[in-house]
Amino acid sequence: MKLYGYWRSSAAYRVRIALNLKQLSAEHISVHLVNNGGEQHSEAFHQLNPQHLVPALVDSNEQGEFSLTQSLAIIEYLEEKYPQISLLPANLEDKAVVRAMSQAIACEIHPLDNLRVLQYLVKEMGVDETQKMTWYHHWVHVGFSALEVQLERFSGQFCFGDKVTLADICLVPQVYNAERFKVPMDAYPNIVRVWQNCNQLDAFIQAAPEQQADAS
Repeated sequence: MKLYGYWRSSAAYRVRIALNLKQLSAEHISVHLVNNGGEQHSEAFHQLNPQHLVPALVDSNEQGEFSLTQSLAIIEYLEEKYPQISLLPANLEDKAVVRAMSQAIACEIHPLDNLRVLQYLVKEMGVDETQKMTWYHHWVHVGFSALEVQLERFSGQFCFGDKVTLADICLVPQVYNAERFKVPMDAYPNIVRVWQNCNQLDAFIQAAPEQQADAS
């Protein structure tokens, strides 16, 4: 397997955690999202992902190599192909809860404050740095406020009980970004607690942005 990603990409970060938890190896290939106008816009990467987003996973089957995009789809693929170490609960209803938490982060919070959205706000809308950070903080707070309520109900040591799931895989990169952009976290004790617990595990430590070969 080959994983095309970027050290600070939240979505690539999720897949790195999933690979580590499942004890799977992959060749990591850096796609720098800033250098040279963004390497994700190159023709070569366009062939892998016409959305010009990371991550992209290249795997092989009987027909040869194929590529997958979108971090949650990639993780679900790994979950089905390598079920020995599961990232989802066994119970149908519990799986749905974990998926809902995961999508609340990956589909509601993250898209509104990822790199290309923030770049558009500045370059096309003329938003200044203060306004950009106000936008970023607002949408993180909206999402985290709802997630904190869910964790109050469902969390144990981790987002759902005492076993790491897909929800934790999504949560940790989002909190990493929130910390990076100085979002106050005092109102989210459950989120902070789960984040700290996850970051004591080798799978999360090794997937951290600063541990990647392209970190700069």
